[in-house]
Amino acid sequence: MTDQPDLLAEFSNALAARTAAAQNAVVAIRLAHGRHITGMAWQSGLVIASEQSLPRKEEFELVGAGGAVVAARIAGRDRGSNIALLRLAEPIASPTIAAGEARTGALALAIGADGTGGTSARLGLVNLAGPEWHSSHGGHIDRRIVLDISLARREEGGPVFDAAGGCLGMSTFGPRGQVIVIPTATIARIFPLLIRDGRIARGWLGVALQAVAVPDALSESAGQSSGLMVMSIVADGPAAQAGFVAGDILLSVDGTSTHRWRNIARHFGADSIGRKADVRLIRSGTVMTLQTTIAERPPE
Repeated sequence: MTDQPDLLAEFSNALAARTAAAQNAVVAIRLAHGRHITGMAWQSGLVIASEQSLPRKEEFELVGAGGAVVAARIAGRDRGSNIALLRLAEPIASPTIAAGEARTGALALAIGADGTGGTSARLGLVNLAGPEWHSSHGGHIDRRIVLDISLARREEGGPVFDAAGGCLGMSTFGPRGQVIVIPTATIARIFPLLIRDGRIARGWLGVALQAVAVPDALSESAGQSSGLMVMSIVADGPAAQAGFVAGDILLSVDGTSTHRWRNIARHFGADSIGRKADVRLIRSGTVMTLQTTIAERPPE
């Protein structure tokens, strides 16, 4: 026997205690065919979830701690930040959320709902803690947080904690199956707007776009090898009113290259509505510029 503390056992016990303490932070959101995803109790009577994985309907059943079943309705959705808000028919216990700080290489504990009122847990590392970024749907995300962790589909939407118990944000799936975190700061910023309006207003041109290669003969004058081709145009939308036509290849918006849509997504945030934008494009073998006024994207 030794009087030295068993550090591994202490570490294990601390993780188990942290997971148990998070039980009131998660709910299971029932889907069809016995499936579920995880929701995160943000305030009493209000739950957030991954918007991309939540079916397009208004009413859901949620299973809280201990197996309590409660009805909920959609209170707001935002594809840009991948946050959906559900309002419960009756309040359930919810913890106080204290923001954590993401650091590359630090431990991260992702909590999911098991579907019966209990929890599941995944332990990994913060693979990347980078700067702010914009999603492909125009949402401003305060930090790029990528986890070195595996996550089941049913666990998406649960809280992610740092080693000190601070909440890094909500887990979700990013490109190529990466597990990423929607930061607590982003949720705190979007949450009151969804409560008030049920949606987040963002800018819109009214076009469907497809990534294409710039013809070799035009790549030098275009200054880039790829762009976004206009596949269709919404009647009376901003692009239609500005004179865009199907087949135009967009090269830049206000000087930002369209090599990737994410590059220009930041130009279509809530503050872009009503602003004029210069769009450089190729039409019939000629590089030209059109000016359009960004409008508010219609509700989905």
